[in-house]
Amino acid sequence: MSEAIGFIGLGLLGLPMATNLVDAGHSLRVYNRTASKAAPLVARGVPLVTRAVDAVTTGGVVVSVLWDDAALESVVTGDGFLEKLGPDGVHVSMSTVLPETARRIAALHARHGCTYVEAPVFGRPEAAVARKLWIPFAGAPAGRERARPLLEAMGAQGIFDFGDAVGAATVVKLAGNFLIISAARSLGEALSLADKSGVDARAVVEMLTTTLFPAPIYQSYGKMIADKTVPFTQSQIPKKDLGLFLRTAEQVDSPAPLSSQLYDLVSR
Repeated sequence: MSEAIGFIGLGLLGLPMATNLVDAGHSLRVYNRTASKAAPLVARGVPLVTRAVDAVTTGGVVVSVLWDDAALESVVTGDGFLEKLGPDGVHVSMSTVLPETARRIAALHARHGCTYVEAPVFGRPEAAVARKLWIPFAGAPAGRERARPLLEAMGAQGIFDFGDAVGAATVVKLAGNFLIISAARSLGEALSLADKSGVDARAVVEMLTTTLFPAPIYQSYGKMIADKTVPFTQSQIPKKDLGLFLRTAEQVDSPAPLSSQLYDLVSR
């Protein structure tokens, strides 16, 4: 049996990743703000704690999958989280946040002798269930070494090492999400044109994604758009992540005209 792992955040993505860890033989202690979401794990004997800090073991590993910068900072700075994690502890953060937030939180960890590893996730919940996630990660070498086998167990089909500098993997995540949102929106417009012109959108997706655009994003989103099962307006993720992309681009003086237009579009 491997060391006990704390797991914080059991949303649509966190729950299947935590389940994969249990399936791999890891002992978990879990926390979620809405306790009922932990029910599938509790039914398997996984302890559910009432505070995030109670999932932490001194010198151990804790994984968090949280919505945004504010949620991550609230967990890290509240209830003695870092004091309890302490020397040699490792926090694997899988949230999509600003690079500056990641660096600031990493510095807080370092002051307590523990390590912050950023490992944002590419993949929808069904990809986590199928163990087909892609994960870039960055952080101190010792922390990355402890995190890697856990990322594999959580369902990563590929792990990409972006070195010691926290913030690097988060930049990769923001860049990737910008491209995903761009692709999905472009597909939506293209398939709407086909549909309203009397052309079978499913046939268009089949032709284009097996010839000019044989990429998983085009294939998966193309099918969902053609089947009208991907309602863009109901998800807050594009607006959140494009906002992070734009703020980061501004901070590093990188032109971002397309992402600015996309942000306006998803904000309507």
